[in-house]
Amino acid sequence: QVQLVESGGGSVQAGGSLRLSCAASGDTLSNYCMGWFRQAAGKEREAVATTYISSGSTFYADSVKGRFTISRDNAKNTLYLQMNSLKPDDTAMYYCAASRGSRQYCEGALYYGYVLDYRGKGTLVTISS
Repeated sequence: QVQLVESGGGSVQAGGSLRLSCAASGDTLSNYCMGWFRQAAGKEREAVATTYISSGSTFYADSVKGRFTISRDNAKNTLYLQMNSLKPDDTAMYYCAASRGSRQYCEGALYYGYVLDYRGKGTLVTISS
């Protein structure tokens, strides 16, 4: 059983930056797909970025490409999401998720809505204009 705990959310003005962290425990995540997802009030869940840990492959939603960077620190078993040039449309609850799987499944989690098995409780990001 994998436990995921997010942190780093907060309120910033448009154009600002935040870095989200996701501390993972319960398993070695070398063959996992991990990712960040978000859900704004009244909207469906959206995949933001995913990464296949063993290869380092990363996938981004078009809406965040060039502004967000997903990375991980294997020694700390921690996933990050660096968010720059934030916009009011980025306001949402951000969730970290993880699942055993292939690189292809990780890509599918970003583009086709494949579900990752484990999810944290989320951290709230609010961007004001």
